[in-house]
Amino acid sequence: MEVPNGVGEMPQAEMQAILDRQKAAFLQGDGASIKQRLDRLERTIALLQSNEQQFTRALSEDFGHRSAHETLVADIAVAISPLRHAQKHLARWQRKRRKPVTPGLLALFGARAWVEYQPLGVVGVISPWNFPIFLSFAPLAGIFSAGNRCMIKPSEYTPATSEAIGEAVRQAFDPDELAVVTGGPATGAHFSGLAFDHLLFTGATSVGKHVMRAAADNLVPVTLELGGKSPVIIGRSADLDGAADAVMAGKMVNAGQVCLAPDYVFVPEEKLKTFVQSSQRAIGKMFPSLLNNPDYSSVINERHFDRLTGYVDEARAAGAEVVEINPQNEDFRQQPHRKMPPTLIINPPEETAVMQEEIFGPLMVIKGYRETEETIDYVNDHDRPLGLYYFGHDRAEQERVLRRTTSGGVTLNDVVMHITQDNLPFGGVGPSGMGHYHGEDGFRTFSHAKAVYRQAGFNILERIGMRPPYGKKLEKLVRGQMK
Repeated sequence: MEVPNGVGEMPQAEMQAILDRQKAAFLQGDGASIKQRLDRLERTIALLQSNEQQFTRALSEDFGHRSAHETLVADIAVAISPLRHAQKHLARWQRKRRKPVTPGLLALFGARAWVEYQPLGVVGVISPWNFPIFLSFAPLAGIFSAGNRCMIKPSEYTPATSEAIGEAVRQAFDPDELAVVTGGPATGAHFSGLAFDHLLFTGATSVGKHVMRAAADNLVPVTLELGGKSPVIIGRSADLDGAADAVMAGKMVNAGQVCLAPDYVFVPEEKLKTFVQSSQRAIGKMFPSLLNNPDYSSVINERHFDRLTGYVDEARAAGAEVVEINPQNEDFRQQPHRKMPPTLIINPPEETAVMQEEIFGPLMVIKGYRETEETIDYVNDHDRPLGLYYFGHDRAEQERVLRRTTSGGVTLNDVVMHITQDNLPFGGVGPSGMGHYHGEDGFRTFSHAKAVYRQAGFNILERIGMRPPYGKKLEKLVRGQMK
């Protein structure tokens, strides 16, 4: 992507000064107290609530048109939910966890072992353009509940939203606690190379590789939330109309610009035509019109629009059937923004770009299959996806798909919904990411699990023969442990 006009760069020294200030404040402050953690969570929630209109306007400006309802539901409300969840469960998460003492006889003499969860310090967050509010603020549930401070670098491709995020944070937080860094690619590259105590990146796999390389210079641990081509497998036992409703609803959120959006759908060969018809009905029900429909969002910029158009043109030229779903037969050539009709591409050749690259737009591939094994083999022959979706009521088939495939997460009989579950870990695997967060898993990711062992109140090691001079007592103890 080209950098939007007017996006400047923040000097590396300025970012370093913010980090130094946060690290010093962390070492001197009381950020680890439950009271302070709960206060930061509450201020984040209040920030989201009080800036709803500002965020909505900014996102629509950046996208050309962004559904206000989608911003409310998929950017703001979903960011508040994990923050509330963290408030509710923080007291339990941060408790010491007692562990059995080994060898067990040490416990008889008063030795104890436990794990304490300690804040890491300062966490860096690099958030993407597709859901910049959600993916900037939701991670703070784990970061703040664990007692850390944070620096956020939002995307340069949503400059109005990034500025709104920065202004909202400056009103609610001291920069020692939470700071926002704005700028273009050079700023992002320097940000990735800062000596954070942990770095969370959400975005494209190609960029994630650069982030990981930059973080490696300071041995900064990273959590990478990437993407990929998330498959849907529709079994013969599935309700085809219900499956089409769910798939198309999930696909059309943010005009398909979602890391977990269904990318390609496997349908039994004999039901493929029926599924296409069901998908057309589903779109007609949700979006009777498209061009002036406030619920239907635009493609983020011209480059993405051209990329998606190129996918369609190439697939059509290669012999694939292309089904454009346009309920009112509107002329998309005449529009002020980059809206694109939902488009199904049927059985495109494997070498086409739409089969090789993450779509990230309102296009979806439909592939026919004969046996479920074909779908499993296909998924396993490609990069492990961030999400996988199965529709059907055949329990044996469902278990076979779950057991034989590997993905970041799975939703059964729906799509995308596993990301909304605060009690489930969220993350990718392989090219779709590494590490996970959300809920208690987020608290653990952004904490240091410190092992603590307390010895008995007298010289137990000498009594059991574990200090020189060694002899039979030690041999008996060790050989007992070796059994």
